[in-house]
Amino acid sequence: MADSIPKPILFFVATAVESFVITLAVPQYLPKHPLLYVFLRLFAIQFALVAFYKLTIYPRFVSPVRHLPHPKGARLIVGNGLNLSKLPRGSGFLEWMREIPNDGLIYFRGLFNSDRLLITDPKALSEILVTKSYDFEKPVPLRNFLRKILGDGLIIVEGDIHKFQRKNVSPAFSFRHIKDLYPIFWDKASTLVQRIGQQVAENPEPGSTEKTSVVELNHWANLVTMDIIGMAAMGRDFQSLRNTQDPLIQLYEELLEPTTEKQIYFVAQVFAPTITKYLPWKLNQRVNAITTGLTDICLKLVADKKVAMKTEPANHKDILSLLLRSENFSDHQLVDQMLTFLAAGHETTSSAFTWTAYLLTQHPEIQKALRDEVRANLPAPGQPVPDDFDIAAVLESLPLLNGVCNETIRLYPTVPITVRVANKNTSLLGTFVPKGCQVILCPYAINRHPKLWGDNADDFVPERWIDVDEKGERHPNASGGAPSNYAILTFLHGPRSCIGQGFAKAELRAITAAFVGSFDFAMADPNEKVIVHGVVTTKPKNGMNLRLKYLGDW
Repeated sequence: MADSIPKPILFFVATAVESFVITLAVPQYLPKHPLLYVFLRLFAIQFALVAFYKLTIYPRFVSPVRHLPHPKGARLIVGNGLNLSKLPRGSGFLEWMREIPNDGLIYFRGLFNSDRLLITDPKALSEILVTKSYDFEKPVPLRNFLRKILGDGLIIVEGDIHKFQRKNVSPAFSFRHIKDLYPIFWDKASTLVQRIGQQVAENPEPGSTEKTSVVELNHWANLVTMDIIGMAAMGRDFQSLRNTQDPLIQLYEELLEPTTEKQIYFVAQVFAPTITKYLPWKLNQRVNAITTGLTDICLKLVADKKVAMKTEPANHKDILSLLLRSENFSDHQLVDQMLTFLAAGHETTSSAFTWTAYLLTQHPEIQKALRDEVRANLPAPGQPVPDDFDIAAVLESLPLLNGVCNETIRLYPTVPITVRVANKNTSLLGTFVPKGCQVILCPYAINRHPKLWGDNADDFVPERWIDVDEKGERHPNASGGAPSNYAILTFLHGPRSCIGQGFAKAELRAITAAFVGSFDFAMADPNEKVIVHGVVTTKPKNGMNLRLKYLGDW
């Protein structure tokens, strides 16, 4: 029972009880208003003692993980937390992995010197992600905040509810179903090429003899991935690429618009949700209205889909249709899944495609080789695809295309850092981990760790994902030459891995192939230093401005 009561409330109640007992026992030694007098002084004294214990005694002499390798320079209040502020996010953890000798765990101090563990090797990762995956869960304040936006979808829920949802959603992301979705990916990628080509033609650079134009690519990446997730997940064409303002997208974009006020509001919601809820803040009312509107639109979408599946003979291949046929979810549960797919499925591939284009500007020889491979094996975007042409098989078999895509998501994982909290006393690599201890998983650092990827771990080397057989033919490989599957952490592993990783990779292949085959591109400013930014996902801070030359059909 006591475990379910927040510690600050227990502390307050204990102080009040102590004050009441003292007031009854020795009233003759107390001034007027003795209860308040005793309470305030006891509270101040005990708060100071607890703070002293937490900040100095516990981390140095009591913490069960204090003996592990750790960085120097912890400060009194923030511990080693300033390391989190380094950009790109996760780069500070990568420094620790490289510089601090360890056997898979590094101990560091978080805010108020609280215990934190950084996972550094495959054995520890396999334990936390597979064998003991349900001993660790996302922090409760973060889940409560995300629940306001995503509902109780697959990303939010834990324990048995997660096991149920995972089991019943998995068929929608099977290899066979993703293969059926490839035509949607290619069709939307073709529309992207046509729309950007139109912009290049209508807005050429002054004085350009090659008809080039500067385009901010991240904007277009957001549009195409939003259209794809709409069609593939919901069977709804948002037509974002054609400047159609779908009400669902309008609400979603307003909610996630990265204004300073919204960033402050979201942080306040995570760390002080109860206080924030009652503040006279107009954003409270607006966010509530947006989330209610999103739910209402998705409920109508579910109702319309039910009618369409009964009256239309067409084969509905979108994810929502498959979940409806399973009859395992209520309408509100389906809405939660749709909102989750909309958020996770849109942001991940948008970011990955943007970074793919950036890396290819830094390696023009690889860009040209990839363009040659694409043009030799695929029809031009917008051209009819023959009935006997298996576009899924071709895209998945192109060695350089797969090497480029895999290397991008290795170097630029969409979510560079994620956190888990031990929900009970447990252990990692034989080391006792107390309940409440936060564990840091850092895809950015693991994906670039020289111990796993060699001395060129920071370099863009698509060839590491390509095998050459005895006949000299090149084929994609799935490991990148790393010694363990856990050497790449972009989609995590085990029962809490990203259920849509096959979807995201297929989508990225299609968009990248169509774009590289159609445009020659370079940075608009060759001297620009691109800043990796973003609160949750990795994005270029000032967008991705490229100089494009449209090459036309092939």
